Amino acid sequence: MKSFTEYLTLNIPSKMAFLNITPKVAECLRRSGVQEGLCLVNTMHITASVFINDDERGLHHDFGKWLEQLAPFNPDPNVYHHNRTGEDNADAHLKRQVMGREVVVAITKGKLDFGPWEQVFYGAFDGGRDKRVLVKIIGE
Repeated sequence: MKSFTEYLTLNIPSKMAFLNITPKVAECLRRSGVQEGLCLVNTMHITASVFINDDERGLHHDFGKWLEQLAPFNPDPNVYHHNRTGEDNADAHLKRQVMGREVVVAITKGKLDFGPWEQVFYGAFDGGRDKRVLVKIIGE
């Protein structure tokens, strides 16, 4: 069985944004040479997310609006206890919990085996600095 590991470095300049990383993941798969197996894509930061959904701008806008309603940004330590540590990103931790940490995609005949419209996204909820994403591919 083959194993391939790649670390993507992403820097989203805005506090919250969604980036389609499917082409980067597909390129990792191509370089791995794996034809049948599994591909794990995992954000390595606790204020970011990796998820699968549709690449539709209106939907991404809705995600952002919905998440901001669930966990609005507020640096006040009286609102979020986490912010009493000197941080101001408690909302980003909560948003990540909702959107998820990682995805696993089947590999079939050397391709990411998605359903209709599915793509892999990186969600930044406390952007503005370099963050890593792990791509781990195993198979034959």
